[in-house]
Amino acid sequence: MADRINLTAEERTEFGKGPSRRARVAFKIPAVMYGHGTDPLHLLLPALDFAAVLRNHGTNAILALDVNGTKHLALVKSVVAHPIRPVIQHVDLLVVRKGEKVSVDIPIVVVGDSAPDTVAALDASSVPVLADVFNIPEEFEVSVEGAEAGTQILASDIELPADCELDIDPDTLIVNVTEARDESYGDEDEEADESAAEPAAGEDSSSEE
Repeated sequence: MADRINLTAEERTEFGKGPSRRARVAFKIPAVMYGHGTDPLHLLLPALDFAAVLRNHGTNAILALDVNGTKHLALVKSVVAHPIRPVIQHVDLLVVRKGEKVSVDIPIVVVGDSAPDTVAALDASSVPVLADVFNIPEEFEVSVEGAEAGTQILASDIELPADCELDIDPDTLIVNVTEARDESYGDEDEEADESAAEPAAGEDSSSEE
């Protein structure tokens, strides 16, 4: 279930690279909140508190924002991070309402061990679903216990809560179980090729016309 996190934000009145840089120096993150036909609301989020939300609850946490005494419910839509430094540069927030469904990406966690001499490869690390805004699953577990080579687990095979539905093609491949590759096979071939290329003892490797 999605967590509902209280945050106090302030309305942003200055725009451009300079004000944005100053905001980040002051441990504030420029953000914009939009949705439900409302005018976009430009905000500054407390950087340390917001980073803690992402670290402890992920991007599917519901934010209960207090902006100048006005309450807003929002879902994190996207986070732009600096390509090198551990700094969040910008956040997009989506206004949500109680009782509505939202499209969110839910992480996939593979549990169990597939059959001996097989490998279970995760083809999709998350799956998009439509979920009630206050009942967003934290993750979906997919069991591969005892699965034989050739087993394929599709999006339609995932057990969903009653108020949740796939927002992706049901035939999307999630996990693919294949035979484990024999790492020594290639080495033996290489050794055989090298042996064949070497001249026998006492044999002149030079060619005569």
